Formats: sequence, structure tokens, C-alpha cells
Amino acid sequence: MGSWIEEMRADQAGFWEARYSSGSPASSGRPGEMLRRFVEPLAPGRALELGCGKGDDAVWLAGQGWTVTAVEISQTALDYAAANAAKAGVADRIAFERHDLTQTFPEGLYDLIAASFLAAHPREAVFQRAAQAVARGGHLLIVDHGSRAPWSWSDEDAQFPTAEETLASLLVNEGDWERVQVGGMERIANGPDGQTATVLDNVTLLRRVGNAG
Repeated sequence: MGSWIEEMRADQAGFWEARYSSGSPASSGRPGEMLRRFVEPLAPGRALELGCGKGDDAVWLAGQGWTVTAVEISQTALDYAAANAAKAGVADRIAFERHDLTQTFPEGLYDLIAASFLAAHPREAVFQRAAQAVARGGHLLIVDHGSRAPWSWSDEDAQFPTAEETLASLLVNEGDWERVQVGGMERIANGPDGQTATVLDNVTLLRRVGNAG
């Protein structure tokens, strides 16, 4: 078990608050590749992003016409995200909410729930709650690391959950869901100092075809 993971699990709110407070408020201004690839063809509706960071994905979703609820555990991250949304002119389409998702969860049903590289622990319970909050006809998108980028601050021996393992952890009736993508997908990642590398993302994308709730 990596030391940063142990530290994060011991005090999730404190860990992420310290990490965002010690960093820059600037963001890339780009959405995640897998989010853009799979969500761009969808008709906009009501979206929930779990772990919004500095807001790049939420801002992009709002720009595509989605009404977004964006969640973070760190108030500093939410402040940065709100400022980036205002700069992009989409602040009126995004509601930012502070949650420790292992304790509280936003109310309502959503046409899209997206979580990219979410580090909440235990995350299985978070994803199970997320699946319950997807409206009929809506999508659940979970993107996890499948490999380690050379510049990553995660441990070199880090083990990543496969998409099939993530799907199994949801404990859903698979007859109520269409498997849109469950597996690994490669992309070109950009490092903090201009590096690039081919990395693997494990993508679990499901569409709810059965009744919600």
C-alpha cells in the first residue's frame, strides 16, 4: 500500500485540502479525453460529476449544454473550479457542492454521472450510490487509471482496478444496464512539464435501460 494512499485514507478531507491549497489555481482548460469521447455524442441533460477538481470537466459539460452538479471534498478545489467556470462564462449552469462522498451524496436523479480517477475510499460504496442515482436512459461513466504515467506521484507498484472489477463492484442487475464500454482504452497523456506518454485508462460506461431507483 503506497504511503500517500495510507495518508489519504486516514484523513481524506485534510489530504485533498492540503494538496489543492499547496497547488496552483490554474487549470488545463481541457476535459478528460474519455469524457469528451463518450459524452460529446449524447444529448445534454442533467449531469453529476464526482470529484470535479479544478473544474475542467464540469466547465466543458456546461459548455456542451449540460446542467451540472460538480462535487469535491476540498473547498479550495471548489473555489478554484467556480472561478474557472466564471471565467468560461458557464457559472450559471454549474452548482458546486462540497461532499465527502463516503458520507453524503447529492440528491436527485441524473442523465449522466461521471467520475474520473476518483480516489474516495471506500469507493465501491460511492459508485453503488452513483448507480442508484442514474435516471432511466442515463449513463454512468467511471474512468480509472489502467497504467502509471512516468511522471505520476503514485507508487511504481500501484495496482489499478480493471473495468470488469469496477462493474462487478457496482452490484447492479446487469439486465437493467447496457454495456457501452467496459475495458481498457489507450490515450496520449500530457505531463506537467510538457512530457507525453501513452497510458491506459480503464473505462466503465453503462447506460441504464431498466427503472431507476
